Amino acid sequence: MQTVSRVNKSVFRAFAQAERQQIACMSSAAEKVPLSRLEAEEYLNDRYKSLDERLKIVKKRLNTPLTLAEKVVYGHLDDPENQELKRGSSYLKLRPDRVAMQDATAQMAMLQFISSGLPKTMVPSTIHCDHLIEGTTSPQPERENNFGGEADLKFAVKNNKEVYDFLASAGAKFGVGFWKPGSGIIHQIVLENYALPGLMMIGTDSHTPNAGGLGMCAVGVGGADAVDVMAGLPWELKAPKVIGVKLTGKMSKWTSPKDVILKVAGILTVKGGTGAIVEYFGPGVDTMSCTGMATICNMGAEIGATTSMFPYNKKMYDYLAATGREAAAKLADQYKDNLKADEGAVYDQLIEINLTELEPHINGPFTPDLAHPL
Repeated sequence: MQTVSRVNKSVFRAFAQAERQQIACMSSAAEKVPLSRLEAEEYLNDRYKSLDERLKIVKKRLNTPLTLAEKVVYGHLDDPENQELKRGSSYLKLRPDRVAMQDATAQMAMLQFISSGLPKTMVPSTIHCDHLIEGTTSPQPERENNFGGEADLKFAVKNNKEVYDFLASAGAKFGVGFWKPGSGIIHQIVLENYALPGLMMIGTDSHTPNAGGLGMCAVGVGGADAVDVMAGLPWELKAPKVIGVKLTGKMSKWTSPKDVILKVAGILTVKGGTGAIVEYFGPGVDTMSCTGMATICNMGAEIGATTSMFPYNKKMYDYLAATGREAAAKLADQYKDNLKADEGAVYDQLIEINLTELEPHINGPFTPDLAHPL
């Protein structure tokens, strides 16, 4: 009897342990956060874990405070242990998290990807049909003398039917998300569905940095670069310099976030951001909305910047929650130290702007860096 009792106790303990493990696994699975509501098999948890592991290796090597830009870029190194890391000179091999393509550039990119022979893309990728839709402001004969959004969309769908059919079918076959004509502008769709703090995206459009308004390192590239990443190859980027823009105060009167980038353009000129990431920080950041920050990042293309970024904050949490991604925001909170610059981080150039004193600006003519305060 004693032997049976001991056996029973042993069995019960084994069952109890198995149950605890099962519950733990279920809990862990329940906490898994998908990259987007449309990509349930790709998890943000894995991306943040990878970012954290790579950063630990890099920090041990460099033993110096890092900017936000460096954290996100170095956190996507293909070989963090051996990669040379010198701003402005080293060529980095990186592993972006996703690819976004607009309809005008996606055609050749998809044709090239098909020739790779791969059954599907190696990273989450999307196609957005917006650039081939031409806007009109007066009656047009080819639009049956109509004009405006509805007529323009109808004409574009008819005029580009072959292109849209190809992109839709290729997307379906190779696992690429397809946003049909009329779905919206690529940059806004990305911001509302795919942009996440600390991740890296390349896009076949110069204004891809718009996603920096949610703390993403988003870089505009050519179609060939997009194909490499979709095929699972590392993406090469010259290690960017980092330009810091410290924002203090709070905007007032008629000033808007757009005036920030117009002011920066006047300071840096159209070539001043070349080979650099523009990183915004300081107490003034917390006074802006995510869409305002996205506008600033979007227009970083006008100064030649590789991309522009803002640190993760409460405004980003609120935006993620408002767009159905609060689970992602909560996870970002757990890694928030990786989503902002270290204390004492050094910038190659530092610009300071007091938002309280910033005036409304208009830039031009002929060049976006000819800034005029009103």
